[in-house]
Amino acid sequence: MGRSAGQHGGVADLLWDDVSSFFDPEAMGTLPDVCVPNASVADWQAVLDLVAEKGWKSHYTEGESVLPVPAAEAVLSRPADAECPNLRVWPADDVLAIFRFHADDEVDFDVDLRELQGQERLDAFCGFLREIGRRLGKPVLMYPEGDCGHPMLGFNVEEDRVVLLADPSRP
Repeated sequence: MGRSAGQHGGVADLLWDDVSSFFDPEAMGTLPDVCVPNASVADWQAVLDLVAEKGWKSHYTEGESVLPVPAAEAVLSRPADAECPNLRVWPADDVLAIFRFHADDEVDFDVDLRELQGQERLDAFCGFLREIGRRLGKPVLMYPEGDCGHPMLGFNVEEDRVVLLADPSRP
């Protein structure tokens, strides 16, 4: 009995019953935006290194071409009219994050809320945010789709966990 809690490092960051409204695709849009603001090329590279170190399943594409993951500097210095690259990362089975290399000063990715239903998936998602936040020493924030006003939740560096940043009863 006591083993399952220890495998996840103790208590869950967030409880599904508390935050399920934030994960409602009807209310929030299917693809909320997750980002690390005030980032750098080095931060992007740290994320790419983290994906490789963790052995997370991933694939990198430019247009229709699947390619080996290049260095962050190479991706971010491509011409403006080049195909937009995507890095798809599966930190857990059936949980996909799609990184889009729009700017070197913000690490951004999308997740699909339809894949993040229930406590187990929520724990996997929080774990993913925590890994990125710890590696970069920066907050990782989730916003409703297309709304970069106020984040709903995110990794808090000082607390070393994912915390609510808005009231889930008023999405």
